[in-house]
Amino acid sequence: MPADVDPMQRGAADSAAPPGRVLLVTSNFPRWPGDSTTPFVLHIAQDLISLGWHVRVLAPHAPGALRDETIDGVSIRRFRYMWPQSQQVLCYNGGALINLRRDWLNLLRVIPFVICEGLAILSEVIRGRFDVIHSHWLLPQGFTAGIVSRLLRVPHVATIHGGDVFALQSGVLRMCKKLALRFSDAVTVNSSATAAAVERIARPARLVQIPIGVSEHDADALAVRVRAIRARYRRDDGPLVVFVGRLVDEKGVDDLLHAIATVVDRLPHVTALVMGEGPARPALETLAQQLGIADRVHLTGWVPHAEVRAHLAAGDIFVGPSRRSSDGWVEAQGLVFLEAMLAGVPVVATASGGIIDTVRQEETGLLVDERSPSQIADAIVRLCNEPELADRLRRAGRQLVLDGYTRGKSARAFAREFTLSMRQPSRQDCDRS
Repeated sequence: MPADVDPMQRGAADSAAPPGRVLLVTSNFPRWPGDSTTPFVLHIAQDLISLGWHVRVLAPHAPGALRDETIDGVSIRRFRYMWPQSQQVLCYNGGALINLRRDWLNLLRVIPFVICEGLAILSEVIRGRFDVIHSHWLLPQGFTAGIVSRLLRVPHVATIHGGDVFALQSGVLRMCKKLALRFSDAVTVNSSATAAAVERIARPARLVQIPIGVSEHDADALAVRVRAIRARYRRDDGPLVVFVGRLVDEKGVDDLLHAIATVVDRLPHVTALVMGEGPARPALETLAQQLGIADRVHLTGWVPHAEVRAHLAAGDIFVGPSRRSSDGWVEAQGLVFLEAMLAGVPVVATASGGIIDTVRQEETGLLVDERSPSQIADAIVRLCNEPELADRLRRAGRQLVLDGYTRGKSARAFAREFTLSMRQPSRQDCDRS
């Protein structure tokens, strides 16, 4: 297990040490203001800046994006890896893993991507005189950043989000993961499930669990928007069941639709609000028609991040039916479960991956088995029939997030790891001794 199961409880970064310069390397970052790309890496950068750190982000370029810009106070450089730029489709729109599954031609883009990313990191570190490289996702960023870290003797902190260790299990890729872990002064993971997956590959020098935090917000400020959303989607006095996420097979939205069809007899006015985009959307629309619930299932498509909170708060129950994919992916942490808890919505989730770190049976939510629409249906009915249980889960879930899973706590934990890495001898020096 990690040396520190929850560094967020250790306190803030050592205030005696002055902050430094961090190069944050990622393959997934908003391409422009208001982009649909999940902004949690942007939030990490913003929160580190608020603690006094100088942060620059290095991310892959994409058609329509600027090479250099500043978004919400964060300086970004985007490196090119294919010409013409219309061929730069390996990342974004669901992420590299999904794009590799979607089109085998993307495999041809991997090698130029890795080479160009490595050269871009090398150039940025030399020119920017960075004190720490912070990579997100072990492959390829942990690998490329690790090599540059060794060459230039700059500390490297690798953050693993899950898909990079659960999937991509071929012999060559597993060897690259081992090297990336070896070339890291510290490795952070978002859940106990991700930590266990890392330790099955190799034992890093320092393994620390730092869940990604979510933004606190004023529930009263959302009240007007919440009422409007409920008026639009809710049917009479029936429960509104909500889901937010990518519409891909592993998110299990078809299990939710089957559950809704099952509970109609017991909850005649139940409706479901499904927010998100993805390749599974046409099949889900067809399934809703086949199940006879198309009039009570609303697939909204992508909802701007600023609107997601209000849509979650408008729900009576949040359901996250994630399940293991054929290539080994599981839900590593699940930020949306924290968002739902913070919005004060009782949560029903599958007992899968890192979800169980925060959704605890009968304490902060209800857990069901993967691929079990009947259990989802029973959980929905139970929460509707037992308002005291729903209220207890709602209050406990929200308190859990406020106590340990906010953006500020996450940023302070990252800052502490940077400070420790800057103080310790480089891994290269240690290996030579």
